[in-house]
Amino acid sequence: MKKLSARRRHPLAAVVVLLLALAATGGLYAAFAPAGKAQADETAQSLAIDEGKKLYSVGCASCHGSGGQGTTDGPSLVGVGSAAVDFQVGTGRMPAQQPGAQVPKKKVIYNQAEIDQLAAYVASLGAGPITPTKSQVDPSGADVAKGGDLFRTNCAQCHNFTGQGGALTKGKYAPNLEGVSAKHIYEAMQTGPQSMPSFPDTTMPEQEKKDIIAYVKTVNGSESESPGGLSLGGLGPVSEGLFGWIFGLGGLIAIAVWVAAHTAKAKKS
Repeated sequence: MKKLSARRRHPLAAVVVLLLALAATGGLYAAFAPAGKAQADETAQSLAIDEGKKLYSVGCASCHGSGGQGTTDGPSLVGVGSAAVDFQVGTGRMPAQQPGAQVPKKKVIYNQAEIDQLAAYVASLGAGPITPTKSQVDPSGADVAKGGDLFRTNCAQCHNFTGQGGALTKGKYAPNLEGVSAKHIYEAMQTGPQSMPSFPDTTMPEQEKKDIIAYVKTVNGSESESPGGLSLGGLGPVSEGLFGWIFGLGGLIAIAVWVAAHTAKAKKS
């Protein structure tokens, strides 16, 4: 009897075995689950690149080359990154209808899934600015006043003080920013499309980009007021002075002509 009792397991032995089994299962999950997820993400990315290459061959290769190396009709896309594709294609500027001093914004012909696939393919050609996430472009909590200072310092000379746009040299122009999505404004600052300089995070940190977006959205919002009355496109005192000069001086000239004509008639009579 003593030998039998000695062979009996301790009451806690089963609990210890269960804990060891759970630990082993958790270890196996930790070891294999992330790898499986990473593999799935890699497969999805590969599929996106393959689909993007097909779209690229049809809509982009004739100008940018079969491998994105560029031609006489279009620049190289190696290293422009997914952000540039999302901006150019997402605003309808690309594919371009015809070459010119500046490619205008037009109706978008690709849906967002196709734009993402094109962006994935072009990004695979060389590292470049990445399409921002929703949190990166969300202006909530941003400093509007600081954004106004940054905008007037870096952007107003082309886009004017309220982002209404303006003319540049040789047929180029700075587009109106009213109604432009926060993501596309952010991507434009990242990539510097056409005549615009680029403002990478090393030059203009993410928070400052958010501040600028908040300013543009606020100053062009429905709740924004113009204490001067008629905004005249937000061009400021130069346009208002020109308005006063043309119509004010023109009115004075008309009155002077009228007075002179009536004075001459009075003398004759």
